[in-house]
Amino acid sequence: MTDRTRRLVLLRHAKAERSGGVVDELRPLALRGRVQASAVASSLRAAELSPDQVLCSATVRTRQTCDLVLAGLGELAPEGIEYLDSLYGAGVLDVLELVRAVDDRVRTLLVVGHEPTMSATATRLAGPKSDVAGIARVRIGIPTATFAVIETREPWASLGHADSRLTAVVSPRR
Repeated sequence: MTDRTRRLVLLRHAKAERSGGVVDELRPLALRGRVQASAVASSLRAAELSPDQVLCSATVRTRQTCDLVLAGLGELAPEGIEYLDSLYGAGVLDVLELVRAVDDRVRTLLVVGHEPTMSATATRLAGPKSDVAGIARVRIGIPTATFAVIETREPWASLGHADSRLTAVVSPRR
């Protein structure tokens, strides 16, 4: 990665419990989801994708995913975490608007959200030099605890207007 490269990591939350009459926004992670979130942290560390900032949906399952991932990152976890109600039910343009407002000093940004928005955002940002297999995966949607990595050399404010590329789609071993 060069000095100018920015990386956007789009993470779908880990596996949640079935609703069982609970309002969707309040569904917690299942035990399997807790294991998945720990695996995500290991994968981020291995790929040297420690975020400088995090934007996270305010639902219970996304917050729990984020908390477990950041705990797994330990000293590499950022202090800049924003929990946003607006990420629940957000569309691609909503996500892009949030990302475009990020300070350019941030080199790696983690967004923890929901499907189908995480994969649709990755699809939208996958420029012509993207990983072909990765594009195929995000076009059909990504499973829980899977993340897509987008790289760009442009400022965050220009994301989606210039050349960016999908470099990886990672489903950590669980």
